[in-house]
Amino acid sequence: MSRKADPTLIGIFVLGAIALAVTTILLVAGDDWFRKHSQHLLYFEGAAHGLQVGAPVVFLGVKVGTVKKIQLGLDESNHQFVVPVTIEVEPQVVRTRSGERIDLRDRETLRRLVERGLRARLRLQSILTGQLYVDLDFHPDKPARFVAADPAVSEIPTIRTAVQELTRKLEGFPMDTFLADVMAIGASLSRTLDTPETRNLPKRMDATLKHLESLAARLDAKSGPILEETRADLVEMKKALVAAQAAMARLEGAADRVGALAGADSELVRNLTQASAELAGAAQTVRRLAESESPTVQHANQALKEIARAAEALRKLAELLEQQPDAILRGKRKVENP
Repeated sequence: MSRKADPTLIGIFVLGAIALAVTTILLVAGDDWFRKHSQHLLYFEGAAHGLQVGAPVVFLGVKVGTVKKIQLGLDESNHQFVVPVTIEVEPQVVRTRSGERIDLRDRETLRRLVERGLRARLRLQSILTGQLYVDLDFHPDKPARFVAADPAVSEIPTIRTAVQELTRKLEGFPMDTFLADVMAIGASLSRTLDTPETRNLPKRMDATLKHLESLAARLDAKSGPILEETRADLVEMKKALVAAQAAMARLEGAADRVGALAGADSELVRNLTQASAELAGAAQTVRRLAESESPTVQHANQALKEIARAAEALRKLAELLEQQPDAILRGKRKVENP
């Protein structure tokens, strides 16, 4: 006869299994169940091949969330297909210098970051696998382009990747015109190279090189005497410069001595000043002596008159002696008129 199962043991076994399952889930999921996550929407242009659900979302090199959903949408403004990507950001992962946490779930905080230039773009995660990840970074030079029509949607603007920018530029590049210009340039070069002048160019270059070699050889042969003469000229120039420096030094010494003699306190200047004063006094004295009313001039005039009278008397004596030679012995006698 089989034994009846004990309900208490079965209940304990079931409760233990449930507790084990809950513990396993908590160990695997960690504390994600207790965290409050925030989702944002991104609209990427072009193909998102390589981006998978669960790919990391990186902000300034730090993982802040994961990709939760990848869809296919249509931008009604330009009727182009886009790839809406939903990302989930973990809360309180950004810290300031003061230690304050910035909650990226806050839409006002996210709006201020977008105004400062926060943009999202796809970047290569692995070259081997080709997997992509979402990179959040600041690009204030890139305009913010919003696609979502619903204002309740938290959207982060996206920018094109470097490959997409290059592809867009190449799409507008006039390749046909460029190739036609290249072909025209090639044809022109071919015609230029096919001329006789161009074919003779190597010979001319060879002759020119030989001439240059000959000229260099002659210069090498004559450079020795030229250098010797130059060296001798430099030696003579150095001697002349030394002599000129010595002469300049002597001139400076003479100038210093002349300056010392010409100084206001020098003995020469004092002697010259004294001599000038004495000459001025002598000139004043001569001027006083030469005046018409001065005693000296009057005496001189009187003497001149006396000298004139004496000369007149001598003249008369000479005339008398000429007429009467014996007048000195006999005296003057009266001359009778005939």
